[in-house]
Amino acid sequence: MTDDPIDPIPERLYPSKAALMPALAQAIAERLAAAVTARGVASLVVTGGSTPGPLYDALHNADLPWERVLVTLTDERWVDPADEASNDHLVRTRLLVGRAASARYAPFKTADATPEAAAAKLDATIARLPRPFDVIVLGMGDDGHVASLFPGADETRAAADLEAPALVCPVEREGAAGAAARMSLTFRALREAVFTAVLIEGQAKLDVARRAKAGTDVNELPVRGVLNDPPGEVEIWWAP
Repeated sequence: MTDDPIDPIPERLYPSKAALMPALAQAIAERLAAAVTARGVASLVVTGGSTPGPLYDALHNADLPWERVLVTLTDERWVDPADEASNDHLVRTRLLVGRAASARYAPFKTADATPEAAAAKLDATIARLPRPFDVIVLGMGDDGHVASLFPGADETRAAADLEAPALVCPVEREGAAGAAARMSLTFRALREAVFTAVLIEGQAKLDVARRAKAGTDVNELPVRGVLNDPPGEVEIWWAP
C-alpha cells in the first residue's frame, strides 16, 4: 500500500482488491468502535454497485457491538428490494449478515410508487440518524458521479446547494444502470461525515478522481462535492 502524505485527500493505493478490502474493513471497524465508545452509537453509510461487495464480506464479521451501529445507504435505485439491481439487496445479503445482522438498518426504498412521493418521509428518517455520520463508504462512476448525483444533472446542481435543508433528493436519470428512478443523499448529507472512504477500482477511475481534486466544478465531476474542502477526513481507496 502507498499513500501521499502531502495530499490533503490521501490516496490509499493497493496492489489488489484482495489486499485493499480487508484493510478498509479494519479501518472502518476501528472508527465505528471508537464512535460507539465515545457516544454509545455509530452510523455507517454505504454504497451499492459492483465494487463494494467484497468489502462487506470482509466487514460483516468484525468484532463490533453491531447492535449499536445504524446503517443506511448513499442512494438507491427505485426497484423492488429483492431485485439484484437494488442496493438494499446488496447490503442485506453481503453486509447485514453474520455479526452485522444485529445492526439497525434504515433502507431508502419505501412502498411509494416514486422517489418523489417518498422524499419527505425519507428525509425525516435520515435526519433522525446520528450525525455527523461516523463512516461513509462512497463509490464513484467513470463519469465522476457519486451516489446518484450525475454530471450535468439538475438534481446535482440542487444537491450541491449546501444551504438547502434537504438531505435526500429524487433523481431521474434515463439510461442509468439498474433503474432511471433513484433516491440520493444530497451533498449536505454526504459531507456530514467524520470519515469518508471513496472506494474505486481501475486506472481510469483513479485518473478521474485526481482530475476532480484539481478542479472545483461539482456539476462537471460530482465527486468534487466530497473531495473539495471536506469538513471531515476523506481518503481515496484504490486497487487496479
